Amino acid sequence: MEESLITDSGLPPAPGAEHHPSLALVNSAVALPGGHYVDQLGTPAGADQWLTQQGLTPVDAGMLDMCAAQLRSLREQVRALFASRVAGLPALPAAVAAINDTLTRVPTAPLLVWDESGPYRAMPHPTSELVDHALAALAADAADLLTGPDAERLTACASTPCNRYLLRHGRRHWCSTRCGDRARAARAYARRTGRT
Repeated sequence: MEESLITDSGLPPAPGAEHHPSLALVNSAVALPGGHYVDQLGTPAGADQWLTQQGLTPVDAGMLDMCAAQLRSLREQVRALFASRVAGLPALPAAVAAINDTLTRVPTAPLLVWDESGPYRAMPHPTSELVDHALAALAADAADLLTGPDAERLTACASTPCNRYLLRHGRRHWCSTRCGDRARAARAYARRTGRT
């Protein structure tokens, strides 16, 4: 079956994505029924819009192909770490190294700035470093999620073919009502037809 790319999944943010931008990052590429696929970071303009929506860059920061590729690469590394955590498997060393490299690429302490008003501390964000700062913020959030109290609630959506991750609340194992309805309908059909 050939996948087709569409621009909007129509799905609401997965539970937890409002507090963890790294969840929103891994969920920016979604497999949908019928062989459809959504990649919000597939173009520089899409990456620009996504980063702005997450509050990580100003409007129209001017992402280049290379910047969008860096963002997609980080997404795949974070996705690999989430998959390892959910499955209870060791993480791929390359994924851990990629996150650590991203974290160490930008200064973490405010620098001393001195102008006509006097000295103060500020984080520099020149345009050339916007993507590095956004990537570092996403990597830090992923590291915090994987090592924090929400790590036990991290799970993959239980509805095929959905590939999104979420923070489980109670017994909920789906990223959206639509995925939950699809999974329940598939179970009911299997019971009616005697398939398991």
